[in-house]
Amino acid sequence: MKRLFLVDNYIPKLNLIETEIAIKFVKDTFEKELAKALSLIRVSAPLFVLPSSGLNDELNGVEKRISFSISNIKEDAEIVQSLAKWKRNALAKYKFKEETGLYTDMNAIRKDEVLDSLHSAYVDQWDWEKIITKEERTIEYLKNVVLKIYDVLKITEEEVCNRYTNIHPVLPKDISFITTKELEERYPDLSPMDREKEICRERRAVFLMQIGLPLSNHLPHDGRAADYDDWSLNGDILVYYEELDIALELSSMGIRVDEKSIFEQLCYKQEMYKLKNPYVLDILHNQLPYTIGGGIGQSRLCMFFLKKVHIGEVQASLWPKEDLEALAEKNIHLL
Repeated sequence: MKRLFLVDNYIPKLNLIETEIAIKFVKDTFEKELAKALSLIRVSAPLFVLPSSGLNDELNGVEKRISFSISNIKEDAEIVQSLAKWKRNALAKYKFKEETGLYTDMNAIRKDEVLDSLHSAYVDQWDWEKIITKEERTIEYLKNVVLKIYDVLKITEEEVCNRYTNIHPVLPKDISFITTKELEERYPDLSPMDREKEICRERRAVFLMQIGLPLSNHLPHDGRAADYDDWSLNGDILVYYEELDIALELSSMGIRVDEKSIFEQLCYKQEMYKLKNPYVLDILHNQLPYTIGGGIGQSRLCMFFLKKVHIGEVQASLWPKEDLEALAEKNIHLL
């Protein structure tokens, strides 16, 4: 569903040049604090992988991956859709130790994305992953990591507001935790999107847990791939964004599947053919470490902290001509 917000009487807090400078400030600040909070080091990551590796992300299973040929390589390469699987593989390959991990800049092209105020064909996010023990695969551990990331968000907001005095802090002191089942029980007559909006209006910052597990209608709150997040140990960081009156997702994260949950989730989604995938086989045979990880949208973060009303104000991409014209009439000018 396309959501193009044509905000009346919009006056940007920063002009285009100021915005470009502020984007770097937000990214530098958050990246530094995230690495410190989670004991991560920055690594280089691929823009494309081979399909046979099984390392590309199928997202909801319907998005078409972009492929192309490379001279001297027989198999066509695919542009990554996320690095969820690649990161776990890299932690093993690079011989990271427990309680340490990596982060990287993930750039991708999702050609089937519905372009609107929040979604672009160009994806830019921090992908991070760290090694944990099997005993740490718990809700309590997940929540503890969420609290650390939320502290980083709070620090970044404070730094931005100190630098740009016409921007004011909005994040609450604490982030709230709620499962998709609890959210459904709270708002049984609302759609998943409207449920998120209502809980974020009330709590301002929420970690919505267990995305992928079926609800009372036997459908999940939202789609999740079966082969990287453990659906009972995952979630999204959502914040209320007053400028657009929406729940804004900043991060999707979770404790990753182990040998038991990956088999159960693949069976549930009737994707047993993936059991021959090299990545899946490595998990089933305990060749990869237990991990927790996620993705944090860089442009989403910049949009939120800089009070922009379109993601194109903080990233350069392509947009329909009719959208550009409609936005320009509302004083919304894209990079």
